[in-house]
Amino acid sequence: MYDLRGRPLRDLRISVTDRCNFRCNYCMPKEVFTKDYPYLPHSALLSFEEITRIAKIFVAHGVQKIRLTGGEPLLRKDIERLIEQLAALRTTDGQALDLTLTTNGSLLARKASALKAAGLQRVTVSLDGLDDAVFRRMNDVDFPVADVLEGIEAASAAGLGPIKINMVVKRGTNEQEILPMARRFKGSGMVLRFIEYMDVGATNGWRMTEVVPSEEVVKLIHAELPLVPLEPSNPGETAQRWGYADALGQHDLAMGEIGVISSVTKAFCGDCNRARLSTEGQLYTCLFASQGHDLRSLIRAQAPDADLSSAITRIWQGRGDHYSELRSALAADTGIPIRRVEMSYIGG
Repeated sequence: MYDLRGRPLRDLRISVTDRCNFRCNYCMPKEVFTKDYPYLPHSALLSFEEITRIAKIFVAHGVQKIRLTGGEPLLRKDIERLIEQLAALRTTDGQALDLTLTTNGSLLARKASALKAAGLQRVTVSLDGLDDAVFRRMNDVDFPVADVLEGIEAASAAGLGPIKINMVVKRGTNEQEILPMARRFKGSGMVLRFIEYMDVGATNGWRMTEVVPSEEVVKLIHAELPLVPLEPSNPGETAQRWGYADALGQHDLAMGEIGVISSVTKAFCGDCNRARLSTEGQLYTCLFASQGHDLRSLIRAQAPDADLSSAITRIWQGRGDHYSELRSALAADTGIPIRRVEMSYIGG
């Protein structure tokens, strides 16, 4: 199944909660997401059975990878039960799904073994610095970095790998952590990825001056730890891959690699193959979308699978999103902030 730009549907990201125990200023700033913030009531959330039903239809349309996100997905009670249901699904050629989860790592130490036992294959952990003061300032709830590092080690011990570590880089806030992060995870068997600070949603006060271009990140690391470019690992890969070089200038497999995700300075809309399902059943075809498509109403009206399948087909085949390619032109044309769905609602 292809969209208007010839992009296939391969990746489904499912948000299982709109809540998080961190208040990172690029995602859920404390000034907006206060104790009185109107989170979705439990009755509005898709049940695990509803999520699995939708996921099964997506898999029949060619989805090969499912990523669970939030908010913080490990806050969703009994998340292991959902993982068990999704792990039982099979792709159109009879293979197990690539089933992953993105987490801030705060609950990972206590949950890693159970997640693996339920059928989760690997995790991606958000970690925006190693300096404890910087990390506490970024999560804005005074959470220590040592506890996240403990969670990463627990995930590794449980076999939830290869683990990816995501660092959002924001100028004036944590760019000094780039090299310490590269040194820490070089040769660890984990893939460190640097993400440009993005204009997702409307509450994080995004400004282009706070973006550290991926090119600058690569140059900084390369000056100390030489890098060589690598080919994409999969079609639709969001990260540009760089391998640590040996003395001969070849990729040292034992030392591993880094990735840079450049959705601001080098748009990758051209081969984006991801759909996103919100925790209340809205289907979004772009991370920067302003509105979704309601699938929950169909489910709760007892619509047959064929109707759900037709709706998903219609939505994807009508998809023409390429916001990142249009970002500069849109801002120049209107001068008005564009209302978009929040990252905490739709997942990264």
